[in-house]
Amino acid sequence: MTNPKKAAAHDQELVALFEGLDTPGVSDAMDKLGLHGQALGIMPLDNYARPIVGPAFTVKYVPAATPAGTVGDFIDDVAEGDIVVIDNDGRTDCTVWGDIMTQYAGLRGIAGTVIDGVCRDVGKALGDGYPVFSAGRFMRTGKDRVEVESVNTTVAVGTVRVAARDIVVADANGVVIVPRERAREVAETARKIESVEAAIRERISQGATIREARAALGYHLLQRKA
Repeated sequence: MTNPKKAAAHDQELVALFEGLDTPGVSDAMDKLGLHGQALGIMPLDNYARPIVGPAFTVKYVPAATPAGTVGDFIDDVAEGDIVVIDNDGRTDCTVWGDIMTQYAGLRGIAGTVIDGVCRDVGKALGDGYPVFSAGRFMRTGKDRVEVESVNTTVAVGTVRVAARDIVVADANGVVIVPRERAREVAETARKIESVEAAIRERISQGATIREARAALGYHLLQRKA
């Protein structure tokens, strides 16, 4: 299966800015720039070896009406390389992501899923190596309990507001949301911070004490607001 919805050139350009960066570095850059983007309480399903980066395809769930609406058909509209970001209001009593969604997302080249809520069928996600980040796991279905209210609107995930097409960076440490309009600035700042930290690691490998290396390179000021 191929996804007819390909990544847009401007999305690919922004994603490429974060190549080789991880969430700690991006988080430090956000702190320095006075931005809040760390998704509190949203944890990786596995200790993923590499970060995933992609534009957010946002989905807002609400309690189901009578009759209940749909719970997953939106995925046909998600482009290759996107990261599905689901706001289920932090609910842990029913899931909004399971094995069928995992399989379909993987087949269509979707980069991963972030959920302010829980997932299920975790064995499928782990077996396929499909990245999922959530507030936990629980087996009870969301069908007839929740329904999709909107897609590609502003949602909330782990205390962070996420607008459609914001840049998501996620790895074994968690999830950071970068406002799209600040993506270049954040990536540039993160690379500067990482270059200083690399220099510190080099100095201590050559025998410097950590105090000496940090003092010489201004470690304690790296993430402080400019």
